[in-house]
Amino acid sequence: MSLSEKIYQNSPVALQNVLISAFGYQWKKRRFGGIFPEEYKAAKDRESYTADDWINYQQKHLQHILTHAFNNVPYYRSSLEQKSLTASDLQKITLQSLGKLPILSKDDLRKFGTTKLVSAVKEKNGSFLSTSGSTGTPVKILYSHAMHQRWFGIYEARIRNWAGVSSFIPRGMIGGRRIIADASNTPPFYRYNYFEKQAYFSAYHISSGNAWNYLEGIRKHKVEYMTGYAMSNYFLARFFKENNLSAPELKTVIPSSEKLTPEMRQLFKEVYNCKTSDSWGSVEACGIVSECEHGKLHISPDASIIEILDEDLQPVEDGVAGDVYCTSLINFDQPLIRYKIGDRMIRSSEHCACGRNMPVIREIVGRTEDVVIGKDGREMVRFHSVFYDLEKIKKAQVIQEDVEKITIKIEAEMSLNKEEEDLIRQRVVSQLGDINILIEEVASIPLNRNGKFQAVISKVKRPTAEKIL
Repeated sequence: MSLSEKIYQNSPVALQNVLISAFGYQWKKRRFGGIFPEEYKAAKDRESYTADDWINYQQKHLQHILTHAFNNVPYYRSSLEQKSLTASDLQKITLQSLGKLPILSKDDLRKFGTTKLVSAVKEKNGSFLSTSGSTGTPVKILYSHAMHQRWFGIYEARIRNWAGVSSFIPRGMIGGRRIIADASNTPPFYRYNYFEKQAYFSAYHISSGNAWNYLEGIRKHKVEYMTGYAMSNYFLARFFKENNLSAPELKTVIPSSEKLTPEMRQLFKEVYNCKTSDSWGSVEACGIVSECEHGKLHISPDASIIEILDEDLQPVEDGVAGDVYCTSLINFDQPLIRYKIGDRMIRSSEHCACGRNMPVIREIVGRTEDVVIGKDGREMVRFHSVFYDLEKIKKAQVIQEDVEKITIKIEAEMSLNKEEEDLIRQRVVSQLGDINILIEEVASIPLNRNGKFQAVISKVKRPTAEKIL
């Protein structure tokens, strides 16, 4: 633990709020100062682009970042030359010829992210931010202040504004920062970031007995919308409902980090009388998908080029799930080109009634690590239906040990009977085929080190494109 963390942990709540607000002030300046206003306006203006405008925009920026990477980033100089590509070739590359470019794996980003993947020519005030690393070693992403502001210009215009809110009105956040001392179970379970009007709620203390205090924080700080971990927001809303606690009406819930399900949408509507706004992004800052006012998910073409590919690195058909590969168009200090981020999506060919010429995603399927694979190759991400109408179950976690076996950990109000266990097994087999199923009832299912509840954990490695190359 660092000295600053020790000081924070041993300070009274009032001083902790001051320290968090000071931290928030610095981050607000970093994200929303500098070039943010013009980047935000430009992102809003681009929403009226035609399909051809977007093609021209992406092609121009792709050629720019590729040329920059070839000339200034050792990793890409080497990998592009191995593909027999020259600077002249890169200045003429098109969206249709992306397949000529090498793939960047997460392992290589972890290995070379702070060395060979860093540009010799950098913007001012750069620092590395780490991903959560919930499924492995974190990767470090280099953010200059200008890049951070480019990213947040698009983020604010699409994710926040399309949901009918902004970063400048009161909001609640449930995230992985440990704002409460580890051993403490004493309220309040929230702290306040004055400069960002943000009530930050602990992801580690959500329970039936503590729910009243979370509601107190929402009311006290006049929260207008909730953000943060999807499962944590879901559990909190469920405790409000189960304890007959009347929550204030919100403008929206914008969940992150975990798969949003129809059950979550329905519960947020019941508890907060609001819509839920789905989205996708990452600390890698190499792609944004956001839900428009008509309920469709759109890719933001100005943040990145997103490819959805099969195991042979070929584009999948519309309606078919594939792995997501991202080429960032905004980070020149540490370019991520055809980066396999570890998520899966399904593209759609439909045009949205919103009128924006931005590609539509039918579904954000989930992370590769959350995919359970049957012996015959069948895949399954969502297991909510397996536990449908089994009201004893408070939480459940599915862990795939290998292709022959899965363990289902269940946190229940009372023990399941044989008929209920048999029903769970029957439902799993119906979707995955013949597989060994161990049902284990536990007192509680722990959160991971970042405060996330992982509903599905797969220890089975899927075939990867890197192995095919």
